[in-house]
Amino acid sequence: MKPNVLKVGLLRGGLEIKQFMRQRESVVFTLLFPVILLFIFGSVFKGEVGPSGVTFSQYFLAGMIASGLVNTGFQQLAIMIPIERDFGTLKRLRGTPISPVSYFIGKMIMVFAAMTVQIIALLIFGVAFFGLNMPTTFDKWLRFAWLILLGSICSAILGIAFSAVPKNGRGASAVVSPIVIILQFFSGVFFVFSDLPSWMQQFAALFPLKWLTQGMRSVFLPEGFATQEVAGNWEVSRIAIVLAIWAVAGTFLALRSFKWSEK
Repeated sequence: MKPNVLKVGLLRGGLEIKQFMRQRESVVFTLLFPVILLFIFGSVFKGEVGPSGVTFSQYFLAGMIASGLVNTGFQQLAIMIPIERDFGTLKRLRGTPISPVSYFIGKMIMVFAAMTVQIIALLIFGVAFFGLNMPTTFDKWLRFAWLILLGSICSAILGIAFSAVPKNGRGASAVVSPIVIILQFFSGVFFVFSDLPSWMQQFAALFPLKWLTQGMRSVFLPEGFATQEVAGNWEVSRIAIVLAIWAVAGTFLALRSFKWSEK
């Protein structure tokens, strides 16, 4: 990668963060909506979902962290970029030294920053009100770190690639949001994954969210809970492979499909 491409991308990332922070409604929704969902579901469903005394709230929190990566990355970018394209923002950027790769880097930096704040809020709320146990070993913290990094890259680049699908910014939310909601229901965010019908499990296994939720469970739930997974273990290596494949595929699709304007 040329140094100027990376440098421009980093500078663009700082600008993206500033622009995001100016949109107060978007900031509040992105950062607080997962916490509100955790409060609602955690207050309503209080029973245990497996061995080792794991409560639904603890199970749900792991899923919400993974889901937050998808919401902040895939959903937000797949909706935001068509809107920017409609307003001519991307067309104006095309006349500057910025390249598509630099633009992608900038968006990823913004996603990572927003996602970091969101995760911190979820963890604080989970520990304070729902008995979340933080990781106690270096291996789990390391796993948590690469799940966040790889998950955010995967989610963001797929969001950029999918932004070419909506015909305009007005209809982007109607196209993107149902896909995210369906995947959340199928991927073990709102329900215990092993309790879902096998066809749902197989369908969800084709997409990154299922593997992200499973990875987060491996970080925050006791090791004994791994027996409740469909495969009987956490499948950590497979999680990394699937996310890496999606990240590479998403990068290829983003570079092929990204356009500065409709024309």
